[in-house]
Amino acid sequence: MAQIATERSESVAVANPAPLGLSAFALTTFLLSSTNAGLILPAVTGALAVIATALFYGGIAQILAAMWEFRNGNTFAGTAFTSYGAFWLAVGYGLQNKLLIPGTTAFGYFLLGWTIFTGIMFLGTLRINWALIAVFAALFLTFLSLTVAELGGGSTFGILGGWLGILTALLAWYTALAGLLGKTGMFSLPVGARS
Repeated sequence: MAQIATERSESVAVANPAPLGLSAFALTTFLLSSTNAGLILPAVTGALAVIATALFYGGIAQILAAMWEFRNGNTFAGTAFTSYGAFWLAVGYGLQNKLLIPGTTAFGYFLLGWTIFTGIMFLGTLRINWALIAVFAALFLTFLSLTVAELGGGSTFGILGGWLGILTALLAWYTALAGLLGKTGMFSLPVGARS
């Protein structure tokens, strides 16, 4: 019986889950960043728009994509999608239960931890492709700006973090589209392979 299960699992082709994970990340990042940049006012309205998206698309869909990436043997993507999916679950839960209070030192350290993690993940992109390098560089700068804002740097850094987050989302959507099109689409988008 175990041999049959093994043979079946080896013959099942798994599609590329990266476009799903990147799209889930991009949309959720875009919504929250639009609020941070001051495009969605009042901020409470933006937070309400983010909650369901963060929990289900940014959170659950990204974690599903992560598990398929691990199944495909892609440790980097599996780690990234699981981690940022969990980030969005935490943010969605925190916003829903009014646990994220802007301007608190604790939230600043929460963001600092994510800045450090994103810096580590950025290093992991250096051998993959330029598109992911750009996504993670922009995400690192986004988290850094938001961290500075929450640790007393002022609202200007929060607004800058919002605009950098919008840039991050656009770069992630580009990379997702490149993955969707692959080599079989009507056209393809360059990602600048490094290896």
